[in-house]
Amino acid sequence: MAFPRTRIGDVSVSRLIIGTNWFLGFSHTSAAKDRQIKAMMTADRIADVIEVFLNEGVDTILGLNQVPALHDGIREAEQRAGRKCIVISTPGINIGDDAASRAQAEETFDKEAELGTAICMPHQFVTDRLVDVQNRRVRNMDVYCGMIRERGMLPGLSTHMPETIVYADETDLDVETYLSIYNAAGFLMHLEIDWVHRLIWRAKHPVITIKPLAAGRLLPLVGLAFNWSTIRDRDMVAAGTSTPDEAREVIEVSRAVLERRAVDVQLQETRSKQTVKP
Repeated sequence: MAFPRTRIGDVSVSRLIIGTNWFLGFSHTSAAKDRQIKAMMTADRIADVIEVFLNEGVDTILGLNQVPALHDGIREAEQRAGRKCIVISTPGINIGDDAASRAQAEETFDKEAELGTAICMPHQFVTDRLVDVQNRRVRNMDVYCGMIRERGMLPGLSTHMPETIVYADETDLDVETYLSIYNAAGFLMHLEIDWVHRLIWRAKHPVITIKPLAAGRLLPLVGLAFNWSTIRDRDMVAAGTSTPDEAREVIEVSRAVLERRAVDVQLQETRSKQTVKP
């Protein structure tokens, strides 16, 4: 069954996007949790999760395409499901102004194109270092967007700063999409939730919201219901999972919210629930 879709530039993408922090070891919880994820998530296990999404029409993935385990997991899942993944990659690049630094940035983009990246969004730790608040612009990003375009990819901006979206729009920066932290807990958000909500609705381009479950601090129903019900039809939600069952749950909760129906998932069982069970 097809999942609702939108467009980034001329590329059709699923509105639910496969997040990858729980594949790559970025738990936002503890170093111990990060180590556990990295030890557990092999390319095969990553493929097990991605395959579930692909079979449900969720064919767009966000992450570091140059990480071998992730890249190999995507390729394996594609073969199993008989469907291609649309890859949105968030690489780090050298942002120095000298010729050698620019050459290194170009090498990074060359690799992204070689690996099949469709949409290239320099990572937050790159983008947000270039945000010039005083002059309301993102320094040199036009150069990097040009490099991305030259290699047949679409440029976007991965950011944790709401200012980035505002300044990019004000300066007509040549990008096709933005990435923004947005969740009901306000986790890792630089501004209050209502401010970010307004900025998303005013953005010129589609916005990918990330961390909808606040890195596991919100129940799937709570986090996903908030995001889906407060963004535009053109916007997307990226949610990370670490098992096939979690993937199925995120897909079902998302479908139910978008279709305005009851969620059909198995609830957790504890002894305290005995008094309310049929």
